[in-house]
Amino acid sequence: MGYLLIVALIQAFSFSLIGEYLAGHVDSYFAVLARVLLAGLVFLPLTRWRQVEPRFMRSMLLIGALQYGITYVCLYLSFRVLTVPEVLLFTILTPLHVTLIEDALNRRFNPWALVAALVAVAGAAVIRFDSISPDFFMGFLLLQLANFTYAAGQVLYRHLIARNPSDLPHYRRFGYFYLGALLVVLPAFLLFGNAQHLPSTEVQWLVLLFLGLCPTALGLYWWNKGACLVSGATLAVMNNLHVPVGLLLNLLIWNQHEPLGRLFIGGAVILASLWLSRLGTQRPLLAGQGRG
Repeated sequence: MGYLLIVALIQAFSFSLIGEYLAGHVDSYFAVLARVLLAGLVFLPLTRWRQVEPRFMRSMLLIGALQYGITYVCLYLSFRVLTVPEVLLFTILTPLHVTLIEDALNRRFNPWALVAALVAVAGAAVIRFDSISPDFFMGFLLLQLANFTYAAGQVLYRHLIARNPSDLPHYRRFGYFYLGALLVVLPAFLLFGNAQHLPSTEVQWLVLLFLGLCPTALGLYWWNKGACLVSGATLAVMNNLHVPVGLLLNLLIWNQHEPLGRLFIGGAVILASLWLSRLGTQRPLLAGQGRG
């Protein structure tokens, strides 16, 4: 759990750095590419290329493409139309996606999760009820895609490690994750990136260096390792720890004029959607407890 706690605190700080120093200044696709290249420089020299099953390698490539590649491209694009507090609040829904994916893998259907998704959309509308636009909902949908792929990466990694035990330390097999991310991020930059909007100040380069080495390299490695050591319920809670910490940092330091009333009311509605999504998973558990 210590791994998850450290990463959650790093993530809380990182959202504000992206929103304040990179979004709107540095090309989103380049920023995501730079982060994964830096992380790859850390892990690829440590990676064991032999004695690793090809199926495991392919699975790690997929996980990296999902949990970093698609997730972070969507995350950075959302900063174009959303504020940092809005981005933080909309990432609260990651546990909902974890539930949906786990249910799908276990061939279960939870109708409460669908109700929760509709409630979450209503919560997003509350936050921007006076200036709802297609761009705002596009940002919301981009973040839900990011939440889904980030959740999918966590769930698949837990299942992969459980089914493929090894005497090798986690970091010896984690480099494939960043190769998978690169397979998404590099073509995205080549196709859609703008080379005219590369970092132009020392601060922007330092922010990218920090984001590449801490949240991307150490952060994603520690998060996935920690996810294998805790229960699903604990993982869901830790997925949201960065939200209140990140909001507090952003509102106190960078975004003191944010309309707090709508932000907190909408956030409360989104939190209620998470409670609804848990109804479908708690009832079978309670029924099972009566069979002791």
